Amino acid sequence: MVNDKADFSILAGKDLSFSNISGNRDDGLDDLMQRILHRSCKAVCHLATPCDPDIRTVVGNITSDLTADLEARLLMAAPFKGHAYNTRSKGRINKPRDTVPANEPLDAYARDILKWTSKQSSTHLGADSAAPLFESFMLFVAHHIKEHVRRHGNTEFLKSEDCRLILPINKGMKVERTDIDSADSDSSTDFYTPGYVDPTDFFSVECGMFPLNSSVGRQKAPAPHLVFADAEIVGHPDDYTEAELRLATKTKALFFNQHNRRFAWGLTVSGRTIHAYSFGPDDIWKSTTMDISGDKGRRAFISLLVDWSLCSIDRLGFDPSIRYVVDRCVGSPYLEIDVHKMDESTGKVESRTYYSQWCLGATDRLFGCHARYFAVSASPKSMDKPAFLIKDLWMTTGSGSADDAHESSVLNILHAEFDKSNEFSGSFVQLVSAGPVYINRGNTVVADSTDTAFAGLPSMTRDAAKGSDNAQGLSNSCVRQHRRTVIKWAGKAISEADNQSQVVVAVADAMVALNAVYAKCNILHGNISDRAILLQQTVDGIKGVLAEFDYASYVGERSGVDKVPELMLFRSIRSLDNPRAVCTLLDDCESFLYLVCWLGNFGINKADRAAYIAGLPKDHRLPIKNWNQGTASDIADTKRLHMTTESTFRTNIVSRMRENSPLRPLAFDMYRALFLHPGCYGVTLVTNDEFAEMEDGNIRDALHAVPVINGMRDPLVLRNNHIDAIIANLLDVLARHSDVALAALSAVGAEKGSEILALPSAVTSMKHHHMDEVPQAGPSKRLRS
Repeated sequence: MVNDKADFSILAGKDLSFSNISGNRDDGLDDLMQRILHRSCKAVCHLATPCDPDIRTVVGNITSDLTADLEARLLMAAPFKGHAYNTRSKGRINKPRDTVPANEPLDAYARDILKWTSKQSSTHLGADSAAPLFESFMLFVAHHIKEHVRRHGNTEFLKSEDCRLILPINKGMKVERTDIDSADSDSSTDFYTPGYVDPTDFFSVECGMFPLNSSVGRQKAPAPHLVFADAEIVGHPDDYTEAELRLATKTKALFFNQHNRRFAWGLTVSGRTIHAYSFGPDDIWKSTTMDISGDKGRRAFISLLVDWSLCSIDRLGFDPSIRYVVDRCVGSPYLEIDVHKMDESTGKVESRTYYSQWCLGATDRLFGCHARYFAVSASPKSMDKPAFLIKDLWMTTGSGSADDAHESSVLNILHAEFDKSNEFSGSFVQLVSAGPVYINRGNTVVADSTDTAFAGLPSMTRDAAKGSDNAQGLSNSCVRQHRRTVIKWAGKAISEADNQSQVVVAVADAMVALNAVYAKCNILHGNISDRAILLQQTVDGIKGVLAEFDYASYVGERSGVDKVPELMLFRSIRSLDNPRAVCTLLDDCESFLYLVCWLGNFGINKADRAAYIAGLPKDHRLPIKNWNQGTASDIADTKRLHMTTESTFRTNIVSRMRENSPLRPLAFDMYRALFLHPGCYGVTLVTNDEFAEMEDGNIRDALHAVPVINGMRDPLVLRNNHIDAIIANLLDVLARHSDVALAALSAVGAEKGSEILALPSAVTSMKHHHMDEVPQAGPSKRLRS
């Protein structure tokens, strides 16, 4: 069995208040929610049902006793027999009115609940009025659960330390609806600053998870805890859609802040109706309505709260193989991260534990692979000098089992080919181990996947047509498998370089390695980004190391939707237009250009980004920002516009870089090599009418062979006829710029080996920063690493 214990009382950090990010909204989230939100799913609440049949029996008993006690107290609290308290179970109540023992806290909660459930209340309760009544319901349930476990004590299948109380944090706080006017950011993620504020009737309640010995009441924020879920309370049904958008935005913060999140729960409350939500990597499921004005609705909500309190932590959406730990000897909180390996001969799962105080990249998206990166060591005593990097993500696969597309398989191929000589020694990250994450399911151990987590629920990824487009570039593959990869520490990411000359050298080295992989192994990278190039100090100086082979594919292989990176910022124009297109090495090279442009526009490290953004006018908007907003098709159109001519590229991209930056001439020369090669005819799509009216016979003859798709001819197809020549030219361009950059580094003594190998100053540290710090508008943790 794998370790499935986690001590939630020792979480380091401060309150996870959602209020600081209430205005941050993903662009296109409204449209995306409409397409991936599964409504009225009866099975949603069953996700929290305990797997152990004995614990399910306990949950059923507690739910029945608790429901009967509540119904009896509601009858007692009713001021007269004809009161409009709605119950259809008067003949089935186990506790008559005269046998319910007096209990002032429970009676007080029951009076509040009666106000909520009574038909004599106004049709639409205001959010301010409904919030404390909603909290009283939670406290009533928590009080019963605590008393039940106290009376019955520990049993062989239910331990008090495995139970928890779901309690409201503070009294909630009034929140405001915000119309978002996106501002420029120095990150590749979608955090925005608020525009004007239009107050509406909303109320937000944070639901926390506390040890069973906690006092039953509204908890103050500074207490150590995990924020379990957000509850959005609205005063009018017309605001329900906005409440769901607010819930999605705040759930994004949970994924960002809590590094052991597998999936997340949420609640919305409107009047007397409650809905539960489960947020997965590609889908959101919404429960059927729990109407607490009737006894069935009350019992359903009680059952959900009891399930949350007694089920295993993986059913709550947490990963039991990542644990927060406080050790007085260490002095600071840290993470224990288990890496699993299945012994095929015995069928048993073996675990090795690594230790980390550094999260180099938190998941910064509500949907997708939820990649997280940790700098780790084999001992808690050496966490300040990490020897390994762990990458934790939910990777799309065709069947839910490991296949050749995974990074581990690709790295094994590369090392088998290149370790024979020293020519490309150190050009690629070195694999230590990789495989699925395993979790306990009753008496068995299973590989963690979306099928494991969301069994019985409808799935966008399973039902959608292959190759369909969507606002976030989400995969429509069959399933996502939870995987963990360990590689040797190779240095910090290119987005934490000390200066721009280091960026030039690293890009040139990575491009040489990429071409070697293409030439020797017939493999394309498929996911060039700011994480795919690392800076390493060697005896000869700075070196660029190629990483992130999760989306690699063989030349000529249709990548398919399950091989398309979710981050669309650096993807080539053709892969954005058609995710199922057969990619070439030029698509990877195009991604190199976009990476150089992005770093040149927004800065190469945290300090550089902050200084540059601070110097921009408040209403200034960089055109390159549009490379990360909208649908894949929108981004492709924007890139085509910016790459149309030298003039448009200079105006929109190059002129926005710092003067005297070595990235300016590099970007311009790369653009010429990729888009202005003789025999290629630009990037602008040609309609049938434009093709018919063409006077240049050479261009017309060339485009005649280009297939017509949706009435358009894409001239980028012609570029594939000149791959070898374009690559040779591009490598020459990068070599020349690299020589100049190396000379500059040598002249100023800028090759700082100790800084390159050290952890970047801006990563999330459990030593110096709270690991559950709420992200602000601006730099994301992902680009800081």
